[in-house]
Amino acid sequence: MSGIKDIPLIQRAKRNKDRRAIIASEGVFNYQDVLNASAKIASSLVEGVVDLKETCVGFLIPPGFHYVAVQWGIWRAGGIAVPLSIFHPRPELEYVIQDSDAAILVAQPDFEEKLRPIAEKQGRRLLLTTALLDAEPRSLPEIDVNGRAMILYTSGTSGKSKGVVTTHRNIEVQVKSLVSAWEWTQNDHVLNVLPLNHIHGIINVLTCALWAGATCEILPKFDAEVVWSRILEGNLTLFMAVPTIYVKLIAAWKRASSERQKAMSDACSKLRLMVSGSAALPVNVIEEWKTISGHVLLERYGMTEIGMALSNPLHEKRVPGYVGNPLPDIEVRLVDEQGKTAMPGTPGEIQVRGPGVFLEYWRKPDVTKNAFCEHWFSTGDIAVVENGIYHILGRSSVDIIKTGGYKVSALEIEEVLLTHPDIQECAVVGVEDPEWGERVSAALVLKERRNLSLVSLRDWVKERLATYKIPTQILLLEGLPRNVMGKVFKPDIAKLFREKKGTEYP
Repeated sequence: MSGIKDIPLIQRAKRNKDRRAIIASEGVFNYQDVLNASAKIASSLVEGVVDLKETCVGFLIPPGFHYVAVQWGIWRAGGIAVPLSIFHPRPELEYVIQDSDAAILVAQPDFEEKLRPIAEKQGRRLLLTTALLDAEPRSLPEIDVNGRAMILYTSGTSGKSKGVVTTHRNIEVQVKSLVSAWEWTQNDHVLNVLPLNHIHGIINVLTCALWAGATCEILPKFDAEVVWSRILEGNLTLFMAVPTIYVKLIAAWKRASSERQKAMSDACSKLRLMVSGSAALPVNVIEEWKTISGHVLLERYGMTEIGMALSNPLHEKRVPGYVGNPLPDIEVRLVDEQGKTAMPGTPGEIQVRGPGVFLEYWRKPDVTKNAFCEHWFSTGDIAVVENGIYHILGRSSVDIIKTGGYKVSALEIEEVLLTHPDIQECAVVGVEDPEWGERVSAALVLKERRNLSLVSLRDWVKERLATYKIPTQILLLEGLPRNVMGKVFKPDIAKLFREKKGTEYP
């Protein structure tokens, strides 16, 4: 055990205690405020025990100060933080809580009604932030930096989400790599509009800012007009988002008057860095954004299991459509279908190795074992190195859809659709889209004498799946295209959507 009184993130916060840390709907808070609140929360969590000893704690907290206080409180108590999405319907929350076996659930009072029925059904202890913050600080346990710190749930080819386990050391390496590559300092001020149950918002924005002693300003949700208004106010130095957000910001800029457009562009040009990730960034979006803001968006490549692995340079030329080179402390290679190193200029699967790579898939030892090849993690993404820089070509599996910055399992969506009383067969694919990266699209074979519209299907699915997993277009077919082995051939389905062949296409 590598026990220390405080993890490095907390140690660094203590050195910056008088600096401004968080700006959110709850107010403005310095690092000492975060330390005090997280100490109270940790003290409540360890009441009656010395140490949570890697007990999973699920927390349903909107983005803001209390989110950070609870996350840090769980870590300082020796627990594993399991962030829950405020946008997920009950079935998805139930699944994550059940799969992680979160013995303790924490909620803001506004979300008590959402979690209490689940807590009672599954026999979990439910605590509210209001009660946790009333605790008197007490002595807290030593923390093993090699111990489990967080579980983020990400969809995989098996259909159901898998829990990706990272240690405190994994998180430290991931953050230090980005702080070094993107030159974070105490003087930075980043605006976060990303969800805080996803690695992009949690690590790349929030934790990097707090590690550097910088200020993280958190909006409760993304709104293009609100973001532009905040950029116009000034003082921001960084902004990170997914391609979909930049598309919406461009649309908002185009709606503005010419006088306001000039002011928006001038304000945007004063930021030192703007980053895009979590999905492929269309070249036309890069070009439009450069015209508007003066920024060539910095593209990078990463995933929940590895943090960030590749990045365009901070100062040198960035090539649109490419994701740069390996970040500090990360090794990257491409392998062919035989598992051998891909020849220069030849596509291969990205494999990653380094101390930032995740520990395991939660309670899935066989899946974890199969994901590694001699300590190299197999990402499932295909790339080619051209002129010395990496270019992502796509997924090795047609069952993973990247939409709006989320990685979605087609198999999980299909499993839900097949429970609909009118659906006989279905196949879900991702169809290329300039705004979303890929649109979740469902080909359906209905039962005899049944009918189904996109609107009614979406209304039905939203009670069972997160919003970003709901199909945005459907085709009604007499039968699904299959290969000689009887397996559904999804490339043909994607082609039907592109050609708009079917009985319903919005």
